[in-house]
Amino acid sequence: MSRAIEPPSGRQVFSRSYTPEPSDIDENGHVNNVVYLRWAQEMAIAHWEARAPEDAKGAWAWVVLRHEVDYRRQLLLGETATARTWVAEAAEGPRFDRFVRIDGPDGVMCAQARTVWCLVDVESRRPRRVPAWMVELFT
Repeated sequence: MSRAIEPPSGRQVFSRSYTPEPSDIDENGHVNNVVYLRWAQEMAIAHWEARAPEDAKGAWAWVVLRHEVDYRRQLLLGETATARTWVAEAAEGPRFDRFVRIDGPDGVMCAQARTVWCLVDVESRRPRRVPAWMVELFT
């Protein structure tokens, strides 16, 4: 994943802003790479919390299987980033790909991620196929 990603036309996109704290800055004077990964995970959780019905939140959980992150532009203290996330067009069994793009205040991409999440039934603690209604809710 080396080319800049953009959500497909018509795809539902969830956004939020992030302003780095002094503790997010590394010895190179910019946001540490681990912080971008934390933001990508926070975006996924916030998107689920914002869109999922209350009964689904108690019945289902998501676990990360993989993170793939590209870093492009440094983000400095005092700058505000815009993060956007969207999901793949379809799930693959219990797996659902999510994409996150984090842009600096100038609109230039700072980092992007493709993350693979697995849907888990909370009661059985076992992976379950992502239901069609859930795919529709997030696409």
